[in-house]
Formats: sequence, structure tokens, C-alpha cells
Amino acid sequence: MNKCFINSEEAKKKEIDELFKDLKSSNEGLSSSAAESRIKDCGPNSIEEKKTSIFLKILLYFWGPIPWMIEIAAILSIAIGHYVEFHIILILLLINGLVDFWEEFQAGNAIAALKKNLALKSLVKRDGKWLQIDADKLVPGDIVRLRLGNIIPADAKLIEGDYLTVDQSTITGESLPVTKKSGDLVFSGSISKQGEMTALITATGKNTFFGKTTKLVEKAKSISHFQKAVLKIGDYLIYMSLGLAVLLIIFQLLRGSSYLELIQFVLILVIASIPVALPAVLSVTMALGALSLSKKKAIVTRLESIEEIAGVDVLCCDKTGTLTENNLSLGDPVVFKNGDKNALILYGALASKEENQDPIDLAIIKGVKNLDELKNYKQEKFVPFDPVRKKADATIKDPEGKTFYVTKGAPQVIINLCNLENSFKNEVNKVMNNFAKKGHRTLGVARSEDGKTWDFLGLLPLFDPIRKDSVETIKFAQENGIKIKMLTGDNIAIAKEISHQLHIGDNIEIANNIIKKNTNLDSPEFAKEIENIDVFAEIFPEHKYAIVKALQSNKHIVGMTGDGVNDSPALKQADVGIAVSGSTDAARAAASLVSLAPGLSVINNAIEESRRIFERMNSYSIYRIAETIRIMFFITASIIFFNFYPITVIMIILLALLNDIPILTIAYDNTLLETKPIRWQMKRILTISTVLGIIGIVSTFLLLYIARDYFHLSIAKIQSFIFLKLSVAGHQTLFVARSKKAFFSKPYPSPILLSAILSTQVIAALIVGFGIFMEPLPWKYVGIIWGYAIVWTFIADAIKILSYRHLNFMGKHHLKFLKMIKQKFTFHSIK
Repeated sequence: MNKCFINSEEAKKKEIDELFKDLKSSNEGLSSSAAESRIKDCGPNSIEEKKTSIFLKILLYFWGPIPWMIEIAAILSIAIGHYVEFHIILILLLINGLVDFWEEFQAGNAIAALKKNLALKSLVKRDGKWLQIDADKLVPGDIVRLRLGNIIPADAKLIEGDYLTVDQSTITGESLPVTKKSGDLVFSGSISKQGEMTALITATGKNTFFGKTTKLVEKAKSISHFQKAVLKIGDYLIYMSLGLAVLLIIFQLLRGSSYLELIQFVLILVIASIPVALPAVLSVTMALGALSLSKKKAIVTRLESIEEIAGVDVLCCDKTGTLTENNLSLGDPVVFKNGDKNALILYGALASKEENQDPIDLAIIKGVKNLDELKNYKQEKFVPFDPVRKKADATIKDPEGKTFYVTKGAPQVIINLCNLENSFKNEVNKVMNNFAKKGHRTLGVARSEDGKTWDFLGLLPLFDPIRKDSVETIKFAQENGIKIKMLTGDNIAIAKEISHQLHIGDNIEIANNIIKKNTNLDSPEFAKEIENIDVFAEIFPEHKYAIVKALQSNKHIVGMTGDGVNDSPALKQADVGIAVSGSTDAARAAASLVSLAPGLSVINNAIEESRRIFERMNSYSIYRIAETIRIMFFITASIIFFNFYPITVIMIILLALLNDIPILTIAYDNTLLETKPIRWQMKRILTISTVLGIIGIVSTFLLLYIARDYFHLSIAKIQSFIFLKLSVAGHQTLFVARSKKAFFSKPYPSPILLSAILSTQVIAALIVGFGIFMEPLPWKYVGIIWGYAIVWTFIADAIKILSYRHLNFMGKHHLKFLKMIKQKFTFHSIK
């Protein structure tokens, strides 16, 4: 039987050799067969989520304010002897529960798929070879490599390497990172901030000190601005419905109506009017939208971040991997003082580590003419590159057993390390600038015999080609209202060349110079200066945070790309933090969007899709408000002013059932892609929905007049008449609400939405035509109602378009007025 864990206290006391013995492991790691056996005995390296029983889940769908109201209405139906109504109300209750179940099931599947895409990876030694596997497949006894930016996947004891600086604030509450060395323990969920070491896994999954692995996708505790706005709409509709219901009860009781029948009618009316499906529609639209994004290689880590993605108007992009291919190739090396080019490449390769799969290291190692020559040297110690030191160091033992030191990194850092004379510095800088004008990066390489006095060996030029689609995708982003700002660690000469090729802009500055000359980074002047800059060169991770805050202070919704652990503060601060392809675990954990493929096109796709998702929610909100206004005000006004019930309880229930079917398909609808960032505009939504609601009231009262005074129909037939009109016109309102343009223009409704609407309208027509649960109408009247509803759909659509034009006109003049006021205020301030 395999030992499944060693607790932290025991692991801390025991020597490494003892732990190897206890866990039946070695420096070469486990064999694949041993690992497979252990995962069967010990389980995966993950925490099992508590699962509610299916029976309890089903019961919960029938528990809550809405189900209670339906259940009370069912009981009242028995009390007054309306058994047909009782059975139909039970069907409503069942369908309401099934709708909730289906929405939750879809959202749950979508979120599970997203979690799978964001699974943590680990570099593990199996069968003596380094492999990258899913972190949940790690077992006690595995040897793993922990590097800058990794989230520690399990509890482990450090066994080899110089040092590892770890942020374990989530576990111990310590605010500062802690430096660990060989023999120290690291815990699951902490983050590697600096250094690199190998470690022996001592506990996994539920047996870890923390008790759970870090999750990149989790159920959000906060509610986004969009969700809050939609829920406010829900509250508004509920209060309006209840207010009208109370008014109705008072009037009818004064008229001597049956108390039980009245309460039953009002309950059913409120159920049909309030947005019962609103939370479900919101969550499933977000979840299915996020799943659609994942198919385009963009993973949303928080569903509510979709709103922010749709509103991004400034996108700060890293050059490497986003605008370039991140496929480095080594150019022709430059040596000084009669140096050897092959030796320069060799020393650069010795200051690299192939198994780390770093693109720069791989490009240099690939440039070594004879790879077997590398095997003659032993790398005794390696300190990887990090964004602060801007160099990588190695301690090497040559074939004769002599120790020496090599380093490679940013040329200015290596030049300063070597204390070069000014004339030599100028010569090196001249070569660097020539490479920069061609868009080449350069690395300096140096060697030392004692680790103190360094000899500058030369420059290694690296070329990262611009992605073929970058010019096109930048142009597309700009045409869609997004300002692109390029951020690069390269010097200003390279930044100028790349910016020129990509047509980003001519205002290029060194990031540190801008930060240094501004003493107050919260000032409006600093924010304005940042807003006007197109490209930031020689940027450090901490600069990104200041840039994001400055842009946000000017009311921009900011997207920020990043890949390293030091980018995490900026990614968290940004409205949309984007972890680019190949990011560290820490960057992915901080980001709200994770790109699984290189290039700006993935991010553009994510913004496009988010705007479509936002539009679907926008359409639903307009439709839902308009429907509630139409139904509640029409029925209440009919009863109060005409003392006439325009539809029966059964008809209201049927309306609610028929309305639920198309709502389930809104998440799949085709939508118009906005060419500018989307913001939540409550005034616009309330205006358009109120206009559509009033049109619905007017058209229904007019039809009531025609049925009563022109066709001279009986009350029962009038009720059937009104029922069919409310059903047909209601669904046609959805056609009108889903587009700012004419409802018959592109994009057309999705086949699934169109099918759902047409099928429910046909069902409503058949119910009225055959007289199911109501007085039948002659088929000519069914045709008249359909024709009447279609005519009013065109009328409502025309008024909608005029309303949007008026709102746009007023909005433009309002902006001009605000700008004028701002200019006057600024002028007087200067005076």
C-alpha cells in the first residue's frame, strides 16, 4: 500500500533521504506505473466539491418566493372548486422548476468546461524525464520543478536549487514574501515570486496544509454592475406589479368580488408579470457566452467580467507574444576585441536552461553549432532571469573541473556589471541601436573567473517577427472604438520601429521617465499625459499598475495584458486583466481573461463576443420591462375602469408558459456587433421599453374596442381574442426589442429563437382555434388577430427607431454641453 501523505510537522523534521525512503522515491522521481498506482490509492491532487443530493436539488426548485406563490394559487383553486385551473397551475409549477433546472444544468456544464481549460500544470520528473502534466495528477513522491510565477501545486519539501521566494499570504497571513532554501517546506496555494528549485511532493489534495488547491475559476461573491442593474430592473418590475395588484384588490373588494377568486387571480397575474426567469436567463447567458469564448481560445475566469470586457475602450498590449510571434530566432552575434562568435553563443547557452522551455534560452541553445559540446560542461547553479534583475546567472564547471561564471541579460545591465570604459560603452551602444532600428532585441553576455570581475563577451541579437495578422487586428480594434497602447521592455529605438510597422502611433516615451517626472501619480495632469502616449518603452511591471490607474481615473475601461508574476498587481487593477498565452500560474490567477493562443486577434474575438452577450441581456431587459408594463397596466386598467376581466386565470397561466419557451433560447440569439465599447445605459433601456409597453397597451385596448363594439363578441370570446393578441404580440415585441435597427434587418434571429417563437405562437393559435381551456374563435378571427399584431409590430418598430434617433441626438448634444462646461471651467481655473 502506498503512503498517501506525510504531514507538515513530520516532513519538516525529517531529512530528505528519509522522506525519499518513506515515499519510495528518488532524485529521478517516480516511474509512470508507480504514479498511476498512487493516484488510485491516494486520489487526485484536488478537493472534492460537496455535492447536494439529486432529490434535495429537485425539491429546492419548488421552494422560494415564486414557487410559493404558484403553490398558494393551486391551493386556492381547490378551495374554490376550480380543478382544471388546479391542474394547469401544477403544470406551471413543474415547468417553472424544470426551466430553473435546465438553466442551472447548462450554466454548470459551461463553468465545468471553463475550469477544465484553466487547470494548473506542473513540471514533474517521471521515468527520469521532465514532463508537463495537469497538477491534479501529482502524487506524493513526485519530483517537481518550481519556478517564478508558479502556484505551488501541493505541499512539498525543497531538495535542490539556490533559493525560492514564496508569497504564502493566503496561508499564513504574512504580507511579505518569504525566502525558502533546500530543506524548507512550501505549501499548496502559495505563489513562487523569485528563484527556481526542485521539490519532493509530500502531500496532495485534501491532505495538504491548506486543505484545498488554488482554483482559477471560482463562484464570484461580488455582483457586477450589469448584474446589479438587471436585478434592479427585476426589483422595479416586482414592486410595480405588486403595487398594481394591491390597487386591483382594493377596487375589486369594494365592488364585492369573491375574496378567494380575487386573490387567486392576482397571484397568477403577478407570477406572469414579474421576471421569474431573470436570474436564470442572466446566469445561463453569461455561462454559455463564456463557453463560446473558450472555443475561441479566450477563457473567462469570472463570468461577471464579461460586462467589463464588452466595455473596454483602451487596451494596453505587451509586444512579445501579442503583437509579435514570440518565436525568437538568433541573429548574427557581435563580438568585440577579436572575440569568438561560437564561444559567445556557447557562453550564452551555458547561462540558459533548456528544460525551462524559455523562448530566449531555446533560441540561444539552438544557435550552438555542436550541442554535444554543451555536455562537456556542468551547470552547478542557475539563477533564472526575472524582470527586476533583468539577467540570468550560472555557475559552470568546465571539462577540466575548473569553475567559472556566466551571465546574460539586458545589455545595459551587463555593461554596468563589466564596468566598461566610455569609448567601449559607446561602441556597444552604437551596435545595439543599429539592431534596434531593425526591430532586433539584443542580449549582453559576460564571463567571470571569480564572480566579481566580469569580461564583456558581446551581443546576441534576437529577432521576434511581427505577427502577420497584427496590423489588421490593430486596425480592426481601432475601428471598433478601442485605443491600442503598446507596452514593451525593449528600448525606445525598437519600440519606434515596431510602432511604425504596426501604425500604433508616434507618441513614444520611456515609461520610467514619465513616472519619475510626475511626483503625484494621482493628478489629472499625469492621467492626461498617459492618455496621450501611444507606446511605452523600457517598461517595468510596476509601471503597468500606474498606467492602468491613470487611465481609469479618466473614466476609461482598461484592458491590460501580462504574463509574469510581477504583472499580477496591474492585471488585478485593470477592469479586464488579460493573461496572454504562456502566462505564469500567478498571472492567470490574477486575470479575468486568459488567452490560450498568441496574438491580439484572440482578445479582439473576446471583446466582440462579450459585446454580443451584453446585447442579448440588453434585449431581454427591454423585452421584459415592456411586457410587464403591457400586461399589468392593460389588465389592471381594464378591471378598474371597465369592471371587466380581459383574460381568465387559465389564460394568464398559459401566457406565462408560452413566454418561458422563447426566453430559454435568448442566450443563442444572433446580435448586431456594436462598433464601440458598450456601457450600461439604464435611461435608454427604460425609455425604449416604456415606449414599447405603451404601444402594447394602446394596441390591445384598440383591439378590445374592435372585438366588443365592431364584432359584438361575447365576453368569453373577447377574452380568447385578447389572450391570442397578448401571446402573439408579446413574442413579436421580442423581435422588435432585439435590434436597434428595423426588426427585419440583419442579423436575423437565430434559428432556435425563431423556431421557439413561431412554435409558441402556433400553439397559442391552435388553443384559441380549437377552444382548449377557453371559448373557441372562428379561424378568420385568428387570422385577423395575427394580421393586426403584425401591423402593430411594424408600427412599434418604426416608433422604436425614431426613439433611438431622438436619444442619440439628445446624447450628442448633452456631450457637447458637458465639454463646453468643462472647457469654461478649465479656462477659469487657469485664470
